[in-house]
Amino acid sequence: MILAIHQPDYIPYPGYFYKIAHSDCFVFLDDAQFSNEGFSHWNRIKSPGGELRLKIPVKQTLGDKINEVLTKDTLGWKEKHISLLRQNYSKARFFDEILTDYKQLLHPEYQTIADLNIAIIMKISEKLGIATRFERSSTLELKAKKEERVIDLCTQFGAQVYLSGNGAKVYQKEEHFTSRGVALQYSKYQPITYEQLWGEFIPNLSILDYLFHYGYDWDSIEEKVEQAWKC
Repeated sequence: MILAIHQPDYIPYPGYFYKIAHSDCFVFLDDAQFSNEGFSHWNRIKSPGGELRLKIPVKQTLGDKINEVLTKDTLGWKEKHISLLRQNYSKARFFDEILTDYKQLLHPEYQTIADLNIAIIMKISEKLGIATRFERSSTLELKAKKEERVIDLCTQFGAQVYLSGNGAKVYQKEEHFTSRGVALQYSKYQPITYEQLWGEFIPNLSILDYLFHYGYDWDSIEEKVEQAWKC
């Protein structure tokens, strides 16, 4: 069984879903410490002036975990994000379908930003036809940190293979995984290019940018990753 792990990001980029699609079990690291620099409460879309941030106002204190951070819904951020998407993507081919789904995902009142992000990611995965099993790290209440915690999650969920992002190569040691009976692999995702509105291509935007243009066509993402490898 292949397992992947990542913090629950807000409307993450296609590479996030590529890792989900290539794992049998995906664990949301929802009890990691919240960081203003992370993607837990913001991501990027495209506008005529270049990239544009969609940012969620949050209520949090230093040291809070992601699953403890609240969204400030009274500030009207949901309406603002919907308005910005309408302004910048109304000419995209699948605009109506994707915006309708996005609005439905924002409608409920979520307990935390982790709950919001997880609901969005799981629904988009379902729409893309990705049948991966989802879990939350908080259900295990593990005490280990960093690499050791990753290995503990693999063993607790019964994984034989850990599928890692490439950024972790600088600090992960393969022998630490194999000594615990877990093989270490890295995602083959490469930044893809595709048709966008508003001029020069901008890579690694929110998955919404891709969905507005191509709909829930996961096969096209797989094909584009393969093409990127050949280049």
